[in-house]
Amino acid sequence: MNKLALKIAWRYLVAKKSTNAINIITGIAVFGLSMGVAVLILVLSVFNGFEQLLTNMVSNFAPDIKVEAVKGKTFISDSSLVYKIRALPQVKSVSETLEEIAFFECNKSQNFGTIKGVDTFFAQTNRVPSAIKEGKYIISSDQKDYAVMGRGVSNQLSVYLKDEFNQLAVYMPKRAEVSALEAPFKKQYLTPSGIFEIQQEIDNQYVITNLDFVRQLLQSDGNEVSAFEIKLKEGSEVTDFSKSLQKIVGAQFTVKTRLQQDDAFMKLVNVEKWMTFAILSFTILLIAFNVVGALWMIVLEKQKDLSIMSSMGARKSLLERIFLSEGFWICTLSVLIGFFLAISIYKIHTTLQGGLVPLPPGFAIDRYPVELRAFDFLYVAVIVYLIGMAASIPAMLRAGKTNLSIK
Repeated sequence: MNKLALKIAWRYLVAKKSTNAINIITGIAVFGLSMGVAVLILVLSVFNGFEQLLTNMVSNFAPDIKVEAVKGKTFISDSSLVYKIRALPQVKSVSETLEEIAFFECNKSQNFGTIKGVDTFFAQTNRVPSAIKEGKYIISSDQKDYAVMGRGVSNQLSVYLKDEFNQLAVYMPKRAEVSALEAPFKKQYLTPSGIFEIQQEIDNQYVITNLDFVRQLLQSDGNEVSAFEIKLKEGSEVTDFSKSLQKIVGAQFTVKTRLQQDDAFMKLVNVEKWMTFAILSFTILLIAFNVVGALWMIVLEKQKDLSIMSSMGARKSLLERIFLSEGFWICTLSVLIGFFLAISIYKIHTTLQGGLVPLPPGFAIDRYPVELRAFDFLYVAVIVYLIGMAASIPAMLRAGKTNLSIK
């Protein structure tokens, strides 16, 4: 923009007006846009906070990298392939897992869920052991099969860990054809050893035990698994590693990062976030009508100034730029004040015990989660400048017509 136009526009904005109402309307316009900016930043930050919170909670269960078969639910584990993966410099540990839907019964309570068989490397690969809230992480000991389960599963099945005779019956349909006199389900028992709390959907679904137990339950032939779960070393680049690993395992397998494993969830969160962003942007558009009114009144008040500048040789383009610059200064002030308000509220919320908006007891956190991200500030600033500069166009055109009428 023209430096002269910017200087004149700033003078028009901050100078005392002949009519006090113009000062008030201009102040309302700046205040409205500032509040809109602050609200947009804070709402996006809350979505960021919940996204990060849920991602962290799910990450306690989801591995860094997961390798699954392209076709079918399971595949036969190749020891040479596992060795190749473990030999990669970025890999910390590799766990073989086998999942299947099962029917559970305990203390006359029954429910469906997912049974997950894991090997001894699972404790190094996954964070479930650190999420145990009651009991211990034990999946096998002294020729006995144990299980850890989510809090939701334990509540549904009335599991009581301190009862030594408490047994969890697991039912699985037999794969082979059975006669009319045979039971259609294979039944085996587990001893509950621990209860974990990660995320409600996972807690309501999973029972984790040793891999051999699930293979026996499924009457599996050979080393059947449903996935390789991989833990990477600190500092490893996940995306680059997943691409290189895909070349090693071949086209018959899919390699998914943690975010790709929760792809549907992440897409849902982002859709909600940006739909809210769009709705609030329309609110800023409505607020921008105050900017139109304020600039229009400034144009009317500065008719004499425009006549003098025109008589001194000012071109129509300069007069138009002055009021376009006026809109620019209003947007700049609004953005800066809005950013300051948003950051101040964020600091107070994160510093104050319980936050400005506390959550009821029983939640994993005591306040609404918020996370400021630099790109959100950029997106909001772009939207405000687009709307604000568009709101300056009527005043700009009016100033141009004033110039023509003088000549």
